[in-house]
Amino acid sequence: MILKPLWFDRLPSTNTFLKERLELEPALLSGTVVAAREQTHGRGRRDREWLSDANENLTFSLFLRTVSNPRKIPSATMAAAIAIAELLDSIGIQANLKWPNDVQVGGKKICGILSEAVSSGVIIGIGLNVNMGGAKHIDQPATSILMASGERRSIEEMLEMLLPTLADRLNEWGQGGFSKVRKKWEANVPTLGKTVTVRDGETSRCGILRGFGDDGELLLDEHGVVSAIWAGDVEG
Repeated sequence: MILKPLWFDRLPSTNTFLKERLELEPALLSGTVVAAREQTHGRGRRDREWLSDANENLTFSLFLRTVSNPRKIPSATMAAAIAIAELLDSIGIQANLKWPNDVQVGGKKICGILSEAVSSGVIIGIGLNVNMGGAKHIDQPATSILMASGERRSIEEMLEMLLPTLADRLNEWGQGGFSKVRKKWEANVPTLGKTVTVRDGETSRCGILRGFGDDGELLLDEHGVVSAIWAGDVEG
């Protein structure tokens, strides 16, 4: 179950806010959602900044109480990404998934997700570009619902539309981990079966993307030898 979102006009980081609230309120209900109309110090993977001007983008975090093995937590990100892709498809925007945590439209990032393990579960932070009109301040090709469709959307409406689907995908993940949502994930990965490069810091590996393991790890075929990769950025 996902609760009615708590909206704030401005927060530094919705993930940080939820972690601090959880420390003060250990019995915080699973499904608690905190959303900010403006986020000033949001974070992505590798401590990348994720900033959002007032009413421009959808930035929110969800607390999910779970007893899953910490190794399984990263795949909660992938379950959430599936829900984002389904939301975009429902409004006529074709989306693809990029391991481990991005949703793309036309090869450009439209959504990033950061899951953080906490003692009682996981906090999933989501940033979806909704009304952003340009991407000069972003260090990679990016787009938004406005840029992809020419239509402005209410961020409140987008969250309301997303939450039921997000609840369904996270419930599936909670019942059986990544294996329960693997087919939905792989159906939206255009590089499956193709040659990709996986970069992790100064290290890069090239091979054929064969699929994803039971915990969401990437399976890379390098000259007939398939290895599991747990972290990195995929190019291809």
